[in-house]
Amino acid sequence: MRQIVLDTETTGLSWEKGNRVVEIGCIELVERRPTGRHFHRYFNPGREMEPGAQEVTGLTLEFLQDKPRFETAVDEFIEFIRDSELIIHNASFDVGFLDYELSLAGKHFGRITDHAGVLDTLAMARERYPGQRNSLDALCRRLGVDNGHRKLHGALLDAELLAEVYLGMTSGQGDLGLAASGEGDGAAAAATATRLASATVPRVLRLASAAEEAAHAERMAKIAAKAGKLLWPGTASGA
Repeated sequence: MRQIVLDTETTGLSWEKGNRVVEIGCIELVERRPTGRHFHRYFNPGREMEPGAQEVTGLTLEFLQDKPRFETAVDEFIEFIRDSELIIHNASFDVGFLDYELSLAGKHFGRITDHAGVLDTLAMARERYPGQRNSLDALCRRLGVDNGHRKLHGALLDAELLAEVYLGMTSGQGDLGLAASGEGDGAAAAATATRLASATVPRVLRLASAAEEAAHAERMAKIAAKAGKLLWPGTASGA
């Protein structure tokens, strides 16, 4: 089974008000194991970031001005997600924005669900943990996933965290879960990181330009400088 853990960052909270996608991050899982393949892009939205969005992402129009428009990467994006199951936290938000972007790129692109299935981990969490906070940060804490380095929202970073959260919530459905008998939260997170690393088959995919990889590496380096570490160290170098 091929799954794509996906997250987006946007210029604001509502595509109906003309807000746009500025970042997409995707992590590929096959049979619940990370393959090392990812899709990551920044986009020039052609409009200002709303103050709240800029604050939580750290992205500015100045940073995004030399990035490509969404329509230049739409074919690559669709090819990457095609025939997969998309794992998204609060899927209605991301899918709404992506459907809007596809409509602007051309009616023939259809909708996200024309190309892939969708699994909403927020709905899954609400069913499993009724009455509790089920944000990504809350789930990381509950499942022992170390997110201490998450000072800013970033699509690829959040997709990586969501991959671990998803595996944690579905640990009874495969052999790569977060559950570990007798382990505390920190030990469980360390054991999970080790399992994820050993499960990854490194591949080099040239899905992003050198400029985009450099921009991402620079941003992750700033986060690492503040936090002192990254949960997925290869991210800082664009691997």
